[in-house]
Amino acid sequence: MKTISLTYPLPNELQAKPCAIALGYFDGVHIGHRRVIQKAIDTAKANGWESTVLTFDPHPREVLGQSGYTSYLTPLSDKLEQFEKMGVDTTYVMKFDIGFAAVYPEDFITECMLPLACQHVVVGFDYTFGYRGMGTAHTLQEMSKGRYGLDIISPVNRLGEKVSSTIIREYLHHGNVEQVRHLLGRPYKVRGKVVHGDKRGRTIGFPTANVRVNAPYLIGKNGVYGVRFTVDAKSYYGVMNVGIKPTFELEKKEKSLEVHIFEFSGEIYDKEVEVEFLFYIREEQKFAGVEALIAQIGRDVDAAKQKFASGVL
Repeated sequence: MKTISLTYPLPNELQAKPCAIALGYFDGVHIGHRRVIQKAIDTAKANGWESTVLTFDPHPREVLGQSGYTSYLTPLSDKLEQFEKMGVDTTYVMKFDIGFAAVYPEDFITECMLPLACQHVVVGFDYTFGYRGMGTAHTLQEMSKGRYGLDIISPVNRLGEKVSSTIIREYLHHGNVEQVRHLLGRPYKVRGKVVHGDKRGRTIGFPTANVRVNAPYLIGKNGVYGVRFTVDAKSYYGVMNVGIKPTFELEKKEKSLEVHIFEFSGEIYDKEVEVEFLFYIREEQKFAGVEALIAQIGRDVDAAKQKFASGVL
């Protein structure tokens, strides 16, 4: 997949090939997003065009100062990976800044969309664009004037509710990562590097890998999770504590991710790893002492292993 970075106004020398294009921010690349993108891929194949995505970075709400959007379900590199796995030929990443936010809908169409040689456009039913989100899917329809075809994809429902990035964020904030998996179509995942921590886990019989995420991922509810941990292209099950370790009353209250990996030994400091959130076990809590903490970790490990062994994941 080719990835091309753009800024507004677009360069005159842009040499785009005829394409079917999916428009959207697509944070999460959830099953609703995937239906929009897949329609563009299918239309492109049927007509001998390129399949293309036009997305934006950073998130418009972050640029416009709206709360809650300093973290992402899929930071840009993860989002691009998902597009490539789907078979997209080219992704354009438009820099979203204050200047671009002021572009009116009709100018977006003539100055940003049509120069990409789009023959067909695919958007979700709730897609908005242009100054203050004045443009909608129906605006694209009204302004097409035979210059491009258009598909507007209806909302996707799963387990009785509309799939959206907003609802996925809410589920993460409540620790409901199993529901998140249903809406994404895959487990929620973060990437990072194993860094040196306080090494307290070794002293209590449960050594952990301290993971520092490498992008502004949304890290949900504090607590203990069953996870899949991947390092050096090999995957292991484990339990992960997300939180501030209140039992030890540390001065630093930064959220940490510490994974106890089952059936694993070895030094992995400074290695890049992936952690998939598979299920929530319990809330983070403060214990009366280290012995009580050790006993609870043992119960957490047993509960996680039982669930992994059940084969329901």
